[in-house]
Amino acid sequence: MVSTKNTSIISTTQPNKLSIDWHSHILPGIDDGSRNVEESISLLNEQMAQGVKIVVATPHFCANDESVESFLERRGKAFELLRAELPETSLEIRLGAEVKYYESISRLTGLKELRVEGSKILLLEMPMIKWTEYMLRELVELSVRSDIKIVLAHIERYLSFQKQDVWERLLEGGILMQANASFFTSFTSKHRALSLLQKGNIYLVGSDCHNMTSRSPKIGKASEIIQKKLGDEYINQMNEYGYYILEHK
Repeated sequence: MVSTKNTSIISTTQPNKLSIDWHSHILPGIDDGSRNVEESISLLNEQMAQGVKIVVATPHFCANDESVESFLERRGKAFELLRAELPETSLEIRLGAEVKYYESISRLTGLKELRVEGSKILLLEMPMIKWTEYMLRELVELSVRSDIKIVLAHIERYLSFQKQDVWERLLEGGILMQANASFFTSFTSKHRALSLLQKGNIYLVGSDCHNMTSRSPKIGKASEIIQKKLGDEYINQMNEYGYYILEHK
């Protein structure tokens, strides 16, 4: 757990806002997200202005491309470049990864090292296909491990490929679903996003921000839409649950 610091980042306190960004690509030069420290700082500025207090940094990890050790080394170097430019602020960065799923990922040496810092949370990016029975079994088996809490990244991308009973099975298995803020802010999808949230199919929201242009943070706008539909107390409960799972190993 690391508190970031920068004189150019202004601390803000906004009530009834989603205060945790569960999915972001804010580390400089490590993947297809932020290109440099300056862009990373701009993203952090924007997130803070929208009421975010904790940013989970989740650069892409693919076991076919590199080892866990190599990834952690690259991630550490990217974070150190950013941290060198950050004096004290209330915004906190938790290091994690967006881990690309592959069959038998449960056997990956060092899988636990890819969890969100200080927690059991492992963010998995699933393939945009109809998931096989093997994949479903492996997800459930992973979810019952005492040292890992599975979160599926941006589930809106997979909805059209799976039947409803797939979601019911995974939710019953204790797997959490993360949706992107854009799922709530898009006119064509926000009603479905709110419905899934209200039914308990979505627990966590992330910006999945990559840059300040085509994929900028939208947590603040998503917060407004959720608050308008479901009320302040719902936002508060989402924040309380988020802090709970971040702090419990």
